[in-house]
Amino acid sequence: MANQFKTGMLLIMMTGLFLVLGYLLAGQGGMFMALIFAGVMNIASYWYSDKVVLKMYRAQPLARSQAPGLFDTVARLARNAGLPMPKVYLIPESAPNAFATGRNPEHAVVAVTQGLMNMMNQEELEGVLAHELGHVKNRDILISTIVATLAGAIMWIATIARFSAFFGGADDDDGGLGIIGVLVVSMVAPIAAMIVQMAVSRSREYLADATAASITGNPNGLASALSKLGGFSRSRDQLDANPATAHMFIVNPLTGKQMMNLFSTHPPIEDRVARLAGSRPQDRDFSGNLHQENKNTHCADATMDDQSRSFWDNMS
Repeated sequence: MANQFKTGMLLIMMTGLFLVLGYLLAGQGGMFMALIFAGVMNIASYWYSDKVVLKMYRAQPLARSQAPGLFDTVARLARNAGLPMPKVYLIPESAPNAFATGRNPEHAVVAVTQGLMNMMNQEELEGVLAHELGHVKNRDILISTIVATLAGAIMWIATIARFSAFFGGADDDDGGLGIIGVLVVSMVAPIAAMIVQMAVSRSREYLADATAASITGNPNGLASALSKLGGFSRSRDQLDANPATAHMFIVNPLTGKQMMNLFSTHPPIEDRVARLAGSRPQDRDFSGNLHQENKNTHCADATMDDQSRSFWDNMS
């Protein structure tokens, strides 16, 4: 019920943003056209956004004969979680990553990259797959897929708004706010879409990690997989991903240079590993290794990283 309410609120927020964009672009007439467009987008997002995301990454459906080990592992974990067997897709990318999509557990898809299959041992692969099934079980996949589609649409409309401003923008006499208003909203809209992505994603990742540990009965497999994925992201090129879908993956598919921690769609990997181990990291050295310090000292001298992490956890 909570996720259904959140989905509704996000759709209302996105619809409102479409109306503002329409008003700034073309006054009241533009707002009416934006309302129609928003309605079409909301319906399309519900029914077709999973297909859009899968096509975006050239994901191909797998039959059991093509990958029996992967197929059987997903089936066993789905039974453990009390879920229907999802469809399994393979993404032809060397960077290791995975995501789940679909509007409900009966129409769920779990997609993994070829790089993930090559990198993980059986225990780690089970942890990753259980994490994605955790999103399915917690009914995160619909809201994540809708947010991905609508965030992409908002960024596209913002680009149109900027071009509109260059060619004259909305007319103040028609009710629009003119060129300045169009330019402002074209910059604010993508930021608003990014904030929605972050608010949705961060706490849901923690919950999916905990659900995965429950499904497998072994938090160490996922913890080891996350450590490998974190090490890869620091040393190698990541998946060529659309920023609008970044929040859907098990780890951020964008490189660390592209996003500061405060503006990441995912919690820090070391925090996730520590939670799976049943503890919170007290501090980190520059290389990312964890070490313990006096609790009183840590509480008195909270870092900016801790504060930003707490901010986004509370937001989501």
